Amino acid sequence: MTYVLALDISMGKSYAVIYEDDTCLWEDSITHTKTGFSYLLAEIMNLPSIPEVVFESTGIYSRPLETFCQNNQLPYILLNPLQAKKQLEEATLRSWKTDKQDAHQLARSHWRNKRKPKLIQIDTYLVLRELSRFYQEVEADIKRNRMYLHNCLQLTFPELEHFFSNRLTPYALTLIGLYPHPDLVLESTPTKIKNRLMKTTRKKISENRARKKAEELVSYAKDSYPATQVDSVHCQRAAYYAEKLQDLLQQKDDLRIQLIEKAHQLEEFTLYATIPGIGELTSALLIGELGDIRRFETSNQLNAFVGIDIRRYQSGKYIGKDHINKRGNPKGRKILYFTVRNMIRQQRSAPNHIVDYYYKLKRQPTPKKDKVATVACMNKLLKCMHSMVRNHTSYAYAHPVSKTNNIPVV
Repeated sequence: MTYVLALDISMGKSYAVIYEDDTCLWEDSITHTKTGFSYLLAEIMNLPSIPEVVFESTGIYSRPLETFCQNNQLPYILLNPLQAKKQLEEATLRSWKTDKQDAHQLARSHWRNKRKPKLIQIDTYLVLRELSRFYQEVEADIKRNRMYLHNCLQLTFPELEHFFSNRLTPYALTLIGLYPHPDLVLESTPTKIKNRLMKTTRKKISENRARKKAEELVSYAKDSYPATQVDSVHCQRAAYYAEKLQDLLQQKDDLRIQLIEKAHQLEEFTLYATIPGIGELTSALLIGELGDIRRFETSNQLNAFVGIDIRRYQSGKYIGKDHINKRGNPKGRKILYFTVRNMIRQQRSAPNHIVDYYYKLKRQPTPKKDKVATVACMNKLLKCMHSMVRNHTSYAYAHPVSKTNNIPVV
């Protein structure tokens, strides 16, 4: 006999049903607590055999249930929300949706669909995914707070932006926090500013460099014409964002170190880094978002996971324009996009067939648009990475053939 345990998940609880073929044996609502999961496990243990557990992925709300299944060695099927929606629509035409109804429909439709159990990746991939997401969140916070700081400085002391025209530095943010208004600079002297900068900055700065920055600051202050007074709230805001940015930059650097150290444990980290234009950090971020790509039998499955597979529509004489699906991992898609753009920028450092392919598309009789060519290169890069990992081969521009199994690297 085959049993199925289907659950419809909401915040902090689930509605669970157990079916034997088309017969419901048990149903109840359970909380995502020790008591609730113990109650569910007792019902599972009462069955003659371990049931097939199936539920829809709901982000953070389904994670406790995944942990429960993993801790109790229960194989489970995690459905993509779009996949679950289509399967449930096939099961009934009624527009009637409740948690209880969805749980029953998941169980009844289980036998009609070929649902594969989720492949559990080793902890290293899961940790890298969380670190990658955290790193990207911090990057987004840095961009947002830098914009806020820019807006404040345009009112209080616009010339201060000369100190971080290319990138944010600790001494520039320290100066902004100490002297967000030119009047504060003119009340002091270059020597006092130099000493205060050397004492306050989070990273070491030489005396000569500190003196030079202090003299530049005084020069800017003498010619500055601020839009607000020194006691304005905008000065407080500028100092606040300068301090916050220093914290975020330190957190970003710590996460970068953690990402690289963790990714070093995996073979593909070294393999990805052999591709021109992919450094250690990019390699670690790619692993964090793509995970173990050995779980994809073909590169087309990997493309679909990222969301760059083609969506095609044709009806009668109408043929729609092809677009990418964008149903996969948007964060992984973003990292891949900037990886290809970085390869194009660094094309002179080493020969790269991805860059060659980009210019080939741009030179065709009908040249492709820049984004179209870039997405095509993302597709080619994924094929290359998939082949490299599955065949344990480093990148080679000449596309050599493996001597052991006669499989091309790309």
